[in-house]
Amino acid sequence: MIKSQVPEYFRKRRDSLMKANSAAAFILPANPEYVRNNDVHYPFRQDTNLYYLTGFDEPESCLVLAPTGLESPAYQVVLFVRERVREREIWEGERYGVDRSAKIFGADLCFPIHELGKQLPGLLKHAESVHYSLGRDAETDRVVLRALEEQRSSQGRSGRGLLPLLDSRPVVGELRLRKGPEEADLLRRAGKVSALAHKTLMEQVRPGWNEFEVEALVNFTMRKNGSERLGYDSIIAGGRNATCLHYRANNEPLRDGDLLLVDAGGECDYYTADITRTFPVGRTFTSEQAQIYDIVLKAQKECVAMTRPGLTIEQLYDHAARVMMEGVEALGLLKVPAAKFISEAGHKALFPHGIGHWLGMDVHDSGIYKLGGAARKLEAGMCFTIEPGLYFQPDDAQWPEKYRGIGIRIEDDILVTPEGCEVLTAGAPKERAEIEALRAGSR
Repeated sequence: MIKSQVPEYFRKRRDSLMKANSAAAFILPANPEYVRNNDVHYPFRQDTNLYYLTGFDEPESCLVLAPTGLESPAYQVVLFVRERVREREIWEGERYGVDRSAKIFGADLCFPIHELGKQLPGLLKHAESVHYSLGRDAETDRVVLRALEEQRSSQGRSGRGLLPLLDSRPVVGELRLRKGPEEADLLRRAGKVSALAHKTLMEQVRPGWNEFEVEALVNFTMRKNGSERLGYDSIIAGGRNATCLHYRANNEPLRDGDLLLVDAGGECDYYTADITRTFPVGRTFTSEQAQIYDIVLKAQKECVAMTRPGLTIEQLYDHAARVMMEGVEALGLLKVPAAKFISEAGHKALFPHGIGHWLGMDVHDSGIYKLGGAARKLEAGMCFTIEPGLYFQPDDAQWPEKYRGIGIRIEDDILVTPEGCEVLTAGAPKERAEIEALRAGSR
């Protein structure tokens, strides 16, 4: 759908970026389009950073932000886009074109994409460095490197070399790490839609379904309620498949007595949710499943309650690991005390992943985790997941057979607030009693 105007916050993001990097130029090309087979393409999704700074979502495009050498305007916004070609629009849909792109997306200049190589050297005239991420598209790499050489040559016998070339991702990523009010609203929307999908599964899934039927239902529910696309491929893991962290096959039948782990999140206007819930394929948890579920839930809820500005994700991980290993010890499953088990890294057999990751426009979102070698402290506006889990591998003989094959993860999306945090995915049930009540009434 062709937009008539984009919100003002896109301009404010560009201003923030260029204010902090006033002598730098940024070159942000669109994601390439990839062929799936023959003349069929994979679905296109715009480069996250380009969209974050413009709202522009067409392929074969590029954003250049370049200093002007003047006090005002200090930088210019230049878009390179596809031209409008009637024959192509008949087949592929309407395009913005050069004139409309400048007006709608707030560009100072707009050119056809094939002029990128011609215009780029002049746009770099006042830059002292260039931020561009090499290695994603060979042809664009060549265009940028040629432009750098032409820009150097244009200065004659100055003795200057090529402008320093820096990766744009960490710089834009740090800006994206702290969410503005409009971003928080989109993350809430994605969380609400995705939570509804998880609750729908708890109400409808029953023994005998195949994992791919569950995948179809969760995807349909998210799309039906406003998610434009999935934030990532859904993980639908029944029984022992839940012990594989990134299980992707989603093609086995579901059996009464097993658990079903679902890791799925929808994307709303480029912002994604990331939820994991684990529930019985039948009506109730078995005794062993309930024991492990309660341990994971206790760790998850305590970590959520702890979250506030000044804390670190590492501190949350340490707390979750301690709570879960103490729970496993209380069941009589450890041969050594929990503290010793953790100090010897034995807990990684049960809890092999981290406690969470940044979340936003990408499911594993941008942002540096350590500053100066130390764990980064949380700040208001940061969004991340809290997702402890326990996984008893089916072939791991150190655990009693009745626990082997149990895999449980509980994951919520957390927005740090000045006072503490907000759970964006609270609509997805996780209390065992509530889940079993939903399963008892499943159709």
